[in-house]
Amino acid sequence: MPRFGNPFAAISRGRHQAAGRSVSSGTGRDPGRAGPRPGVRFLPRSVAGQVLLLQLTVVLLLIAGALAELAVQAHDDITGTAKQRAMGVAQTFAGAADVVPALASPDPTAILQPKAEAAMRLLGDTGIQVINAHGVRVTDRYRYRIGTTVEPGIMSTLSRDHPNFASVYTSAGGQQEVARVPLRDDHGTFVGWVAASTHVSDVNAAVGNRLRFLAIVAAGALVVSALGTALIGRRLSRQTRGLGPGEMTRMYEHHDAVLHAVREGVVILDSAGRVLLANDEARRLLDLPADCEGRQVADLGLDPPVAALLGDGDAVTDQVVAAGERLLAVNIRSTEQDGSPPGSVATLRDTTELRALSGRAEQARERLLLVRDAGRTVGTTLDVTRTAQELTEAAVPRFADFVTVDLAPGVVVGEEPTEQDHGEVVRVAIGGIRDDAPFHPLGRSIAFDPATPQGWSMGTGRSRLESRLTDTTASRELLDYGVHSLIAAPLPARGILLGVVEFWRTSTSAPFEEDDRSVAEELAARAGLCIDNARRYTREHALATTLQRRLLPHGLPPQPTLDVAHRYLPAQEGVGGDWYDVIPLPGTRVALVVGDVVGHGIHAAATMGRLRTAVHNFAALDIPPDELIAHLDELVHRIDEETPDGEDAITGATCLYAIYDPTTGTCTMTTAGHPPPVVVHPDGTAHYPDIPQGHPLGLTALPYETTQLHLPPGSLLVLYTDGLVESRDQDIDTGLRLLRDTVAHPGRTPEQTCAAVLDRLRPAHQRDDIALLVARTRTLPPDNIAEWDVPQDPAAVAGVRAAVNDRLDVWGIDEPAFATELILSELVTNAIRYGGPPIRVRLIRDSTLICEVSDSTSTAPHLRYAASTDEGGRGLFLVAQLANRWGTRYTETGKIIWSEQTLAQT
Repeated sequence: MPRFGNPFAAISRGRHQAAGRSVSSGTGRDPGRAGPRPGVRFLPRSVAGQVLLLQLTVVLLLIAGALAELAVQAHDDITGTAKQRAMGVAQTFAGAADVVPALASPDPTAILQPKAEAAMRLLGDTGIQVINAHGVRVTDRYRYRIGTTVEPGIMSTLSRDHPNFASVYTSAGGQQEVARVPLRDDHGTFVGWVAASTHVSDVNAAVGNRLRFLAIVAAGALVVSALGTALIGRRLSRQTRGLGPGEMTRMYEHHDAVLHAVREGVVILDSAGRVLLANDEARRLLDLPADCEGRQVADLGLDPPVAALLGDGDAVTDQVVAAGERLLAVNIRSTEQDGSPPGSVATLRDTTELRALSGRAEQARERLLLVRDAGRTVGTTLDVTRTAQELTEAAVPRFADFVTVDLAPGVVVGEEPTEQDHGEVVRVAIGGIRDDAPFHPLGRSIAFDPATPQGWSMGTGRSRLESRLTDTTASRELLDYGVHSLIAAPLPARGILLGVVEFWRTSTSAPFEEDDRSVAEELAARAGLCIDNARRYTREHALATTLQRRLLPHGLPPQPTLDVAHRYLPAQEGVGGDWYDVIPLPGTRVALVVGDVVGHGIHAAATMGRLRTAVHNFAALDIPPDELIAHLDELVHRIDEETPDGEDAITGATCLYAIYDPTTGTCTMTTAGHPPPVVVHPDGTAHYPDIPQGHPLGLTALPYETTQLHLPPGSLLVLYTDGLVESRDQDIDTGLRLLRDTVAHPGRTPEQTCAAVLDRLRPAHQRDDIALLVARTRTLPPDNIAEWDVPQDPAAVAGVRAAVNDRLDVWGIDEPAFATELILSELVTNAIRYGGPPIRVRLIRDSTLICEVSDSTSTAPHLRYAASTDEGGRGLFLVAQLANRWGTRYTETGKIIWSEQTLAQT
């Protein structure tokens, strides 16, 4: 909206423009007239010349007055100085102690003349005379005058009772100032006079010296005045562009015509609120009378808002006031600046039509802001239902009184809508200015008739505007509630139709117009993209969750030697790659595994499944933890090398693998960049064991180290992933300390420990998966284990069979006794024949009967089918038929051949 400033500035600008139009290039006048030459004109008729003459006259008058004052002041100053000097010399000489006694001496001149001459030499042009009471000069500047009598006229002025006095007289040497001081003896008797004379300087010379200085100053003032006049004249010449009075008059007439011809009202008022000038447009807009100039604003019969605004005179900018049926934009500025007279100038502009246009522009701006804000607030989450609700919050109440969102059933669960979905939708969001509107509730399945605006919009993929709803386009409940207008807009995304959004207005708002349809379509289009993104994320998240759930263990197998509890909490933003496992091993041993793959989503879950499967496969080989982790590291490195460009590698995966042996109470573990476990002893003390931290999987080819711990019965072993102890609000050291303090309590079960850990350490905003595995250890009773040393002699096999039968009788095991005897006979025979000492046999009774034969060699037997002509090769085949499982595991000193047989449950 344009603004108006001081009209005087506008007149000045118009003056320059008129001058520019009237001045032709080069001459500054019409071709037939000789124009003035540019520059400064010092003629008496010019302003600059008149100013210069005035300044010269003033300076001369000031010089004359200063000269007169200077002469009088110089004369008084010089005379006074001479009088003071003469009087001071006379008083000083008369006050000398030896002057009066010298006058009484026979030859006073001999005494006083040397003193007077010494003083005169010191004082320069000052003369000193001593005159006795008879008027005879005792001392004098001129020696020939000593002894002479003073003139009668002077003598007559001398009186015995006369005080000190000074007088001026003119001699051949010029004007002098003479001071006389009487001399008296100790009895007060007058004995003579002391006279001191000083020449008075030439007053005219002093005045002349000062006059020369004054003339120099006056000349400087005249030069400065001339320069100032030249600058003023040059500036006036530039501002008037060399125009004379006639041209200036014509220019004023032009500006006056412009002032009254403009389509903006101009009113100039003085400081008392009287109208000084009002142009024709101001008279029309305010209906001013013809004699308005010179009258008070309050007496003109203006509308109160206008009269108050003009009468106050306060500065305002584009303030809109009503004047009858008009809306006037008023600007008021003070004229009291740059020497202008006090008052104010007001400009008025008729904005009645502009107001209507600006109202529509404001409405368009509000719509653009609505669409912009919706782009910021809709789609802040990747949840389909929440995104639909955000659409309702963005449109209510700025665009509609109520908004409902209906989606195809497949979209709600993350699937793309099908042909069958187009006939039915599910209401997922409702928003409005009130909560009692009779709309279909959330979650209701709705089948819109094709004749309804919603059904037509979903069928055609275009929006439908119903400015006035009727019984055929809306239910009676909605009409009775006050709903009278509707826009149904489809929710499109990538060429598919996700659903429909309905914008409703009630009796509190105006009906929708055609311009509102584009806003509804834009809101629906933006929301459709956001809903589709959320739908696709929902689908991917569901797939990843399903994959992860299938890859993680559904339930841990019961372990007679361990009480195990576990927790798995996926991250809030998608599944990750954390996993845990409990794997039974031969010989009643159990493997505990916990691992972490960096990242989230399907890729992390699939990678986790591959690593978990690999751990199971490697554990089936019954190899030590360090060898298993090394094989896993090599597998990850190979997978990374096979990963296509552009896909994420597995770099960053960690794993901890531990094997607990209940027969010895030892736990052997190896870690690949994973946080250490917490060991809690039966008395409640907790600590982190010193385990060598190997590098994460797939990074280097360095070997891993193994640590062996002794765990007393009843100890807790707590394994976890870093999501439990590390977050944005907490560093890992603080988390490790809190975890240790939380589990350091005796008597807790694994389930209680898991609950306590999650209650204290689970982050408020979980951004990473959390896997937690807690195991309480138990050991096998010594009576359930039997061991024998076997000499490397085939004859010892019979003794082993007999000892085993005796132990089985003690344990009350009868059914598998014969099979066990055959298995041990075959295994011991193979160890004696192909192995090396020491040979040991161990029998373990648990839920199964385990037979173990160990020797010092690493050569493992192989199961094969023996030919009909072979004499051997059928022993292991027999073992495999009699035992439920059998296998070989390697130790640091050799190997162990083992078998398991199921025992009957009693």
